[in-house]
Amino acid sequence: MGGVEGALLGLIQGLTEFLPVSSSGHLVLAQSLIPSFHQPGVLFDTLLHLATLFAVLVFFRRDVWNLLASLGPGGDAGSRRVVALLLLATIPTGLIGVGFKDALEALFHEPRAAAAMLLVTGAVLWLSELRRHRPLGLAEIGVPRSLAVGLAQGLAIIPGISRSGSTIAIATLLGVRGEDAARFSFLLSIPAICGAVVLQVGEISEVPAGAGVPYLLGALVAFVSGLLAIRLLMQVIRARRFRWFAVYCWALGSAYLLFAS
Repeated sequence: MGGVEGALLGLIQGLTEFLPVSSSGHLVLAQSLIPSFHQPGVLFDTLLHLATLFAVLVFFRRDVWNLLASLGPGGDAGSRRVVALLLLATIPTGLIGVGFKDALEALFHEPRAAAAMLLVTGAVLWLSELRRHRPLGLAEIGVPRSLAVGLAQGLAIIPGISRSGSTIAIATLLGVRGEDAARFSFLLSIPAICGAVVLQVGEISEVPAGAGVPYLLGALVAFVSGLLAIRLLMQVIRARRFRWFAVYCWALGSAYLLFAS
């Protein structure tokens, strides 16, 4: 894999990590079309996810700071509650990620499975716009909703299932205001991505010779495009236009299943 391919995959990751169309699904499909692509485990994918984590930290820096500050003496009780809910939602994600690590990593080498899961993502996105509730704020999410969103994030480890799409969709289906659902989803990605990075640290020594530049270039492009994608998604959520992403997921998944060898 050269620098151009690394940058292209970084662009795909940055745009699709936050738009509800499954970054892992897009990466698996794109990597299957690059004959020279190889990575130890899912290290390259994890590095790109780490780059988009930094995009989350930059874009939501005020939220992150307020949550951290709430843990100190005299901190805001509502923010502390959000921290507790985020930690609670991380539990099912962690259990799935650790308990099924090998089986899930194997799916990253099955592009047809990823394409099929894009069809599932499309259905979830479509359904999320069919119900309307009295919108709940971030601190009102509660324990059951937090666990449900965490479970959705855990299942989104499967390539083709959008992490942002499934977590935001489940939260909105359960009555959470769209923008708060997105905030919760993005903040929830922080411990999840950190955990994925820890699981892949041992693979660093197996990076192919000469792959350092493509890996770093891909990460840089993923960071910049990720920032742009977050901004775009927040606008989409305000306009309630998830259905267009559902149609896109159906179209891409179907096209790959029908025409890719």
